[in-house]
Amino acid sequence: MAAPPTSVAVTFGAITAFAGRLAAVNGRRRWFFAFLFGVSAVAAQPPLHVLPALLIAFPGFVWLLDGASSPRSAFGVGWMFGAGYFAAGLYWVPNALLVDAARFAWLIPVAVLGLSLGLGLFIGGVAALARQLWSPGVGRIFGLAASWALFEWVRGTVLTGFPWNPVGNVWVAETPVLQTAAWLGVYGLSAITVFAAAAPAMFGAPGPRRWYWGVSGIALIALIAVAGTFRLAEAARDTVPGVFLRIVQPNISQRDKWLPANRAQNYARHLQMSGDRGDGHITHVIWPETAAPFSISTDLARRALMRRAVPPKGLLITGSVRLERQNGRVLRIWNSLVAVDEKAEVAAVYDKHHLVPFGEYMPLRDILPLDKITAGVLDFSPGPGPRTLRLPGLPAFSPLICYEVIFPGRVVDTADRPSWLLNITNDAWFGTSAGPHQHFASARLRAVEEGLPVIRAANTGISGVIDSYGRVVKSLGLERAGTVDSALPVAARGRTLFAQFGNIVPGFLVLMMFLAAVVFRRR
Repeated sequence: MAAPPTSVAVTFGAITAFAGRLAAVNGRRRWFFAFLFGVSAVAAQPPLHVLPALLIAFPGFVWLLDGASSPRSAFGVGWMFGAGYFAAGLYWVPNALLVDAARFAWLIPVAVLGLSLGLGLFIGGVAALARQLWSPGVGRIFGLAASWALFEWVRGTVLTGFPWNPVGNVWVAETPVLQTAAWLGVYGLSAITVFAAAAPAMFGAPGPRRWYWGVSGIALIALIAVAGTFRLAEAARDTVPGVFLRIVQPNISQRDKWLPANRAQNYARHLQMSGDRGDGHITHVIWPETAAPFSISTDLARRALMRRAVPPKGLLITGSVRLERQNGRVLRIWNSLVAVDEKAEVAAVYDKHHLVPFGEYMPLRDILPLDKITAGVLDFSPGPGPRTLRLPGLPAFSPLICYEVIFPGRVVDTADRPSWLLNITNDAWFGTSAGPHQHFASARLRAVEEGLPVIRAANTGISGVIDSYGRVVKSLGLERAGTVDSALPVAARGRTLFAQFGNIVPGFLVLMMFLAAVVFRRR
């Protein structure tokens, strides 16, 4: 009589059978399952942080691709996986269209479909490229991970770039693993994450090697977590002497922010929350993006009122719209950061260089009969690029307005390296959705990559102080009015590997993964 199968054998048999059934699915059902797996992957992103969701989404993705007979068929599977991933991950974007619902609410279906299907094309490219290197064993896992990281970089670069929610961002929930970004950047961390998440698909393959390849991804995550723990053990919590910041979070809704009847009241609110010339211990006050409801460079009377909020020998740093006028007519506008000293004189100006399409300017304006979402008929003009500002009483810093902080390797002037990053933003457009949490996660990634602390001032949250290891020192949550008073953390000792070489480092890792895919395919 044959021995009864063990529970392990039964489990592997069930996984193999399920993998076979998924591979055999075709037509619209294959696209439907791909979409669902894409949606499930987003559960690992902020604010949910359900990391095990990746162990469902990516093995399912692999098994669906096993049944794709050609790169074209694989592209369709990837496109639907991407559509699900971006539909669930960016569901909050249409909230911005409801701020002026009378003009823009009709665009919500267009925005949802355009974002999910448009960005999903990048994941279609991932699947088509990976399918070219497909093999029954672990080679397909290497190929998928490398292709994913490559197309994340492409997505963050082409057409001005939109590197939102790279898979590596999920590790803000686990600070030791997050340290990997100091060496490999978020794209390298994404490559490792996709490999680790997809490796359990090997449990559905025949042969004795499925055991160790199936658990290899978890072992890899454990290894980098140990390395990150050692890095954190050596991390100091020193602060810059003589610098004490006050971050103002006024919590003004976007609908109320620019109403003419409310502007004076909103401005007074910022001044009141800033305190009386630093209240005896604050050296610098920071307001969010477009906090000043007037052009600081030209409105001298209202700028003079800022003197009550500027600490002695200190500065008030705020977001403001900057105008260029000629004969009373506005010619150009910029989304700017402006520093004002205790005499109410402008000490420095930085103009945002990475503008938001459809929000701050209309691409293809001559073709598309649409207005940008922000007020006014003029498109914003871009600034010259990343800059390092040197101001009295402060270490040199790199200003980043709004989503400029989401671009890996593009947040500092490499020829004039700063000591910290200042991110001012206005996420009020997106309410209490997942968007502000995801934005804050990107700021933490930049801190680890560059080895620089990040100070973040957001109108409705999340404001906070992030040290150079991505740890949140202090923060103020969504839709809460208040201030964050904190010393300025120091930069990490020495430049990180990523800060020295940028995206060349994850590029090398991706190349090695592609070579592994080729080697395993030939074997």
